Amino acid sequence: MSQGMFLKGRNEQGMKTREEALAYGLSFPETYQEAPFHDPNWQLIRVKAGKKAFLWSYERNGQICLNLKCDPQWRDFWRKAYCAVQPAYHQNKEHWITVILDGTIPDEEVKRMIAESYDLVTDSPTKRIYEAVKKIPQGKVATYGQVAAMAGNPGMSRAVGNALHKNPDADTIPCYRVVNAKGELAGEYAFGGAWAQKELLEADGIEVIDGRVDLKKYGM
Repeated sequence: MSQGMFLKGRNEQGMKTREEALAYGLSFPETYQEAPFHDPNWQLIRVKAGKKAFLWSYERNGQICLNLKCDPQWRDFWRKAYCAVQPAYHQNKEHWITVILDGTIPDEEVKRMIAESYDLVTDSPTKRIYEAVKKIPQGKVATYGQVAAMAGNPGMSRAVGNALHKNPDADTIPCYRVVNAKGELAGEYAFGGAWAQKELLEADGIEVIDGRVDLKKYGM
């Protein structure tokens, strides 16, 4: 996803309350809320499997703050994009950020950061699918089944399709390089129709004939 898309709507009023953040954290599968330090100021959202926390909430200096896990490649971007995103308070500053809920970050971007934290903590299938797609080299394509196998579960081809149609970062996750088992392009490509996928593949040097790629020539 381009930086412009992240910053779209930057002037919109953002999330301000702990309740909103905790409710969104609890919307993810297999999560629960806990106050582990016997201090109501610290409210955490954990994943049941492994009991790992991906959202820490607390009040500091009169403001509600969230500590969220963050991929280092996005950490500096978030900090530069918003003054309310700072090095993590009391946690590893390489892999965690503190988000101050002062209303300056649009809701959707706070939610995006919370979702990323959840994915990093859970190593979700969606995250593994995106990582697999990133490995498809320029000039090659992979089938949904191949991506599923690369992501660790050959039986989740349908999940691959669902994940790619919700691609959060088209700039670095080249989902247009994924085709079906016959080499056919997606009928309703997520980024503007099958013609857009065709153009992107051709820009990679891949020949598309009648909506199909020759897997023997261009398959991984």
